[in-house]
Amino acid sequence: MKTWIALLRGINVGGHNRLPMKSLSQILEAAGCEHVKTYIQSGNVVFRAEIKSAARFGEEIGQAIEKEHGFSPAILLIPADELERAIASNPYPEATSEPKTLHLSFLEHEPGEDCISAAKTLLLKSESFTVNGNLLYLHAPDGIGRSKFAGGVERALQVKMTGRNWRTVMKLEELAATLMVRAVL
Repeated sequence: MKTWIALLRGINVGGHNRLPMKSLSQILEAAGCEHVKTYIQSGNVVFRAEIKSAARFGEEIGQAIEKEHGFSPAILLIPADELERAIASNPYPEATSEPKTLHLSFLEHEPGEDCISAAKTLLLKSESFTVNGNLLYLHAPDGIGRSKFAGGVERALQVKMTGRNWRTVMKLEELAATLMVRAVL
């Protein structure tokens, strides 16, 4: 069994797509996942499972959520070791002291250079971003609430994505590490 992180997109936002974490845990357990742990109400889950195809498993979970709750969120499944590599590759280590200013997004695929250039036009002077393969790191020292980049980057890159702030990323890594240690014992 492998440790996985599931990132659900667009749930429990503004009263829409309501999905209690207890229900999400039950859906994952019914699908054969073990040691399911959720983090906050925005669709962050760590678990252990044997998964042959992450895309197919994500679709199955989405279908189960739709059956129970009437909507099917986009779900990105990430092996725990991929999250560890993403953390180790952080190009903004100075920003980790203010984790709300640093964001990590997982992209469906690597964007083209022309799209990356288009995204640069959205940046505020204080902001910077780096694309590393299918990862996007955003350092927004003034917060992302006023960021044109945060609101328009997906359209500019022409790539589906889901992101989390650094505090959430680090908590997910901590939960995944706990499950991996548990698996060894």
